[in-house]
Amino acid sequence: MNNKKIAIIGGGNLGQAIAKGLVASEIIEAANLTVTRRRLKLIQNLSDLGINTISDNSEAVDGADIIFLAVKPYQVESIITEIKDAVNSDAIIISLATGVSTADLQNYFDKQLAFFLAMPNTAVAIGESMTCIAALNASEEQEKLVLTLFNQVGQALIIPEELMSSATVLAACGIAYALRFVRAATQGGIEIGFGSDLALKIAAQTVKGAAELLIQSGTHPEQEIDKVTTPRGVTISGLNEMEHQGFSSSLIKGLITSFNKVQNG
Repeated sequence: MNNKKIAIIGGGNLGQAIAKGLVASEIIEAANLTVTRRRLKLIQNLSDLGINTISDNSEAVDGADIIFLAVKPYQVESIITEIKDAVNSDAIIISLATGVSTADLQNYFDKQLAFFLAMPNTAVAIGESMTCIAALNASEEQEKLVLTLFNQVGQALIIPEELMSSATVLAACGIAYALRFVRAATQGGIEIGFGSDLALKIAAQTVKGAAELLIQSGTHPEQEIDKVTTPRGVTISGLNEMEHQGFSSSLIKGLITSFNKVQNG
């Protein structure tokens, strides 16, 4: 991997986070990574890490083995028009733009390349993203390569392209839903006597611990819930009251509402 040249078109928050994650993982040398942005002073921090930073997108992709399109959906077509003549015939294209399909990418490039769609969430900034990936025209080796890249900034899965909208909701939107739970738990903690900072720390670490239980043990949530619920106990009474108030139903309805928004625009 160290000899691969990678270009990230778009040095916004997501592009920067991926660049930092890849360099921090030492899977690629900073000198083999190029990030573009029109206003270079906004990515001076990447330059300080030894990453190449330029404003010319075509120059960035020239000779690149892997090209990330970390731009807004409405920018994808114009960016591809700008760079397609400079892209190698064996390059891997990874689009991070919501709502752009692999068929769109192939149509814009007007040639057959290995195309990937990737949907990281904002935890990519700390190397804890859940990234879902779909592929077109990719070999098994290329799929493994892209998985390896995204596994440096969290966990990654290859899924059917028709599930990418669902992945957007469950993983990308889902992180906001989890944070809203933490906020609500913090507010409740304040009401039962904690200061806000302490309540937040306890709530956040508790959610982190709950997630790690599932990730490391591979158990179902109800199995872990059973371990902390006893007959006539404090936990089960609280859980039942939340269900009476529509806790699970509200979350499911929120997911479906977001999914419908993605589908219908």
